[in-house]
Amino acid sequence: MTSPLPRGIRLQPADDVAITTGDAAAGTPIDVGGQQVLLRNDVPRGHKLAVRDIGAGAAVRRYGQVIGFARAGITAGEHVHLHNVEYREFEREYEFSSDARPGKVLPEAEQATFQGYARSDGTVGTRNFLGILTTVNCSATAARQIANRMRYSGILDDYENVDGVVALTHGLGCGMAPSGEGIDVLRRVMRGYLTHPNFAGFLILGLGCEDNQVKALTEGLELRPGLPVSTGTIQEIGGTKKTVAAGIERLTAMLPGADQAHRETVPASRLILGTNCGGSDSYSGLTANPALGNAVDRLVAQGGTGIVGETPEIYGAEHLLTRRAATEAVGRKLLQRIAWWREYTEKNGASMDANPSPGNKAGGITTILEKSLGAVAKGGTTTLADVVAYAEPVTSKGFVFMDTPGYDPVSVTGIVAGGANVVCFTTGRGSAFGCAPVPSIKIATSTALYDHMNDDMDINAGRIVDGTASVEDVGADIFRTILSVASGEETKSESMDYGEEEFVPWHIGTVM
Repeated sequence: MTSPLPRGIRLQPADDVAITTGDAAAGTPIDVGGQQVLLRNDVPRGHKLAVRDIGAGAAVRRYGQVIGFARAGITAGEHVHLHNVEYREFEREYEFSSDARPGKVLPEAEQATFQGYARSDGTVGTRNFLGILTTVNCSATAARQIANRMRYSGILDDYENVDGVVALTHGLGCGMAPSGEGIDVLRRVMRGYLTHPNFAGFLILGLGCEDNQVKALTEGLELRPGLPVSTGTIQEIGGTKKTVAAGIERLTAMLPGADQAHRETVPASRLILGTNCGGSDSYSGLTANPALGNAVDRLVAQGGTGIVGETPEIYGAEHLLTRRAATEAVGRKLLQRIAWWREYTEKNGASMDANPSPGNKAGGITTILEKSLGAVAKGGTTTLADVVAYAEPVTSKGFVFMDTPGYDPVSVTGIVAGGANVVCFTTGRGSAFGCAPVPSIKIATSTALYDHMNDDMDINAGRIVDGTASVEDVGADIFRTILSVASGEETKSESMDYGEEEFVPWHIGTVM
């Protein structure tokens, strides 16, 4: 039986390119929405082919938007990629709030529900952990030893409502200016975790002589009523062995109280969903990202919150978000962060168009403009309610943008610090990722990836390209999975203990 020929998927009539659904050889006729296009050279799966002639220097469009400019004339049927398309700056119209669509929110009595941990400050957890938060790299080893000994001693087996102990270690906290943006950002991340509803108690562990002092970190911090927090330093306690013993003793004393927490029925409006994409490919903007955006729209309609970050990876698509901004002031907050990033990259000898990565390019993404247009789809279609700084508490309902780097662990660390209690992570190349203490749902952009890395992937969005499901179908599946995971269902990344190493606060500033 002859295999069906690959198709070409073109999203908008104005698009100059289509995406292949399989590897296609030169001379193969490709069906693009009923139009036959004869390939002039080999085109790998997920890459672009020209559906019409494109003149030298002309804009190349995908998603109905400019993704680059032709280096030379491109003939219909040619492979369109790095060899014949280049990035250029060009003016965009921001049209503040022109596409803002304040949606109707369901009354709480009609909302979907999940089983969460209702906390004393009104927040809701999706997991119930004890945490060890280090103020500095120097206390990381002791923190890991405490967590590992508690995990493997069997003591946790007696507390069925406690999900475990998470050691949040990092490489910062000293060798940095004792005041200013760098240490402010670090402390903002740490305070976000200290107030996160997925924790039932904390040990804050320092060395003793670091720049990021325990007292400075906790001063003025409002913790929720009844949250046990113990602090100490290795120098004060008397060395590493004594610190490990003391840490185990203090956390063990918190276990009975933590075990008193029980899941109860709460409305979906209490969910704060963090979204991220990593190891993207050309299918990301066709399948996983728009399907996740559909799930975000569903959550927003329930009164919940969806967060998109990765500022360098929405660069070039920011005009689509300013048009959805609730107000011009919200839109201008986004442009201010874009301007900061331009200055930041120039100061460090880089540029905003240094993206995409080698893996992205191998997956068919040609320019940062194309990558951004696919990435921004994670935010769905609803109004942009707010733009917040990295790790800033997210208090607005609806769709919110957080200023984060594109580097996945740093981005998600900030989003979780901002309050996300579930994360959805899309990938086309196969990112290995988790983000303890928050469950991370992995969404594959293609069936090939889902089948190849099945132990890592929770949802197959490739069904959209296969023609067996629509964006809306997969969006509904993602939303149902979010509710199930928030209620305690284990994700693939949780089953393999991903998450601790992915706690990576953004390092801004000078290393002293």
